[in-house]
Amino acid sequence: MGQLKVKRVYLPAEEQDGYRVLVDRLWPRGISKENANIDEWNKSLAPSTELRKWFGHQPALFPAFTEKYIEELNQSDEAKSFVERCRTLLSQANVTLLFGAKDETHNQAVVLKKWIETKL
Repeated sequence: MGQLKVKRVYLPAEEQDGYRVLVDRLWPRGISKENANIDEWNKSLAPSTELRKWFGHQPALFPAFTEKYIEELNQSDEAKSFVERCRTLLSQANVTLLFGAKDETHNQAVVLKKWIETKL
């Protein structure tokens, strides 16, 4: 059984990353699609534009952001179907959720990982 991981998209791809999914709505600055080593860019897993702009990567807003983002995920059929695909992918290899934010603790990939783990 593989592991679900999170990682900055700017870090080099490694074999143990397994299946690499970019979970940002916007393509990360300064990285070409050729060099990103991404298996899937799933914008539907990202927070809504309104929520992303409201949060603005402010750690003080992270608890409220987490709550609102989980509400969005719970209402998203795309997110629910990704959980099922994740289950299949994890039976064969690791799955790494990639994000562009500088803050490795307060970002949507961290929330998404925990949310997926509760659904698996």
